[in-house]
Amino acid sequence: MDIATWRLQIDELDRKLVQLLNQRAEAAREIGRLKRNSDLPIYEPEREQAVFANAKRASQGPLSETDLARIFERIIDVMRKIQKDEIVAKPR
Repeated sequence: MDIATWRLQIDELDRKLVQLLNQRAEAAREIGRLKRNSDLPIYEPEREQAVFANAKRASQGPLSETDLARIFERIIDVMRKIQKDEIVAKPR
């Protein structure tokens, strides 16, 4: 394939990533609501380690474990912010 074809493939993959990230964000928001109603903490280091381990097991490369961890660290940071925003929001 040429560069243009590869870029079209990347564009399609990016659209799928956005869809999946939005689904993940909605799940994080719902978990934030549950945490708010149960007085549970936002930061759960054991859960975050389980997320990293799950991603590591699912990966078949070519991303290194370090690169994969960096990506998931950022995703988790954003999802944690979504949960914080949900906890400080007024109950619906």
